[in-house]
Amino acid sequence: MKKLVDAEVAIQTMKLRQLGAKIRVINSKMCYVVFDLGSFKVKYAYNVNKDGNYFLERIAPYPLPLREFENEEGVVNIIEIDIEQFQNALKSHNINSFIDINQKLNKTIRKFEDLFLYYNVSEEKTSKIYNMLKEINEEIDSAKADSKRLYFKKEPENL
Repeated sequence: MKKLVDAEVAIQTMKLRQLGAKIRVINSKMCYVVFDLGSFKVKYAYNVNKDGNYFLERIAPYPLPLREFENEEGVVNIIEIDIEQFQNALKSHNINSFIDINQKLNKTIRKFEDLFLYYNVSEEKTSKIYNMLKEINEEIDSAKADSKRLYFKKEPENL
């Protein structure tokens, strides 16, 4: 099996180099982590390379690249906090709406990328989409200002 994978990597590497890419093949281990929180599962995948670096992403209930870590302690700590936050969010009556909104936002990102990569979109349409996103961000800021903070172990990274 390893020889087959190595051969496939060699073929892909050659094709990508022909396209102009610079490639560094890193041998690594992929780990898949699942937490069953009852009404939904929180799933993660992280890659550990030969240099001991970890790239972590949440893949469910909605995809979100988290970040890269230099050691396993950072991975475990951020997953622990993430699970605590989801367990806390489970107490909310809006958890299903929250997850649905996140899934729709992820789909919107993919749709916008397709729009941008496949079509020549007018400046008028681009500006309209931008202004609508600005309104959504303003509404998120307003919701934060009007809401009681529930989790204090870690500061928000994007608010």
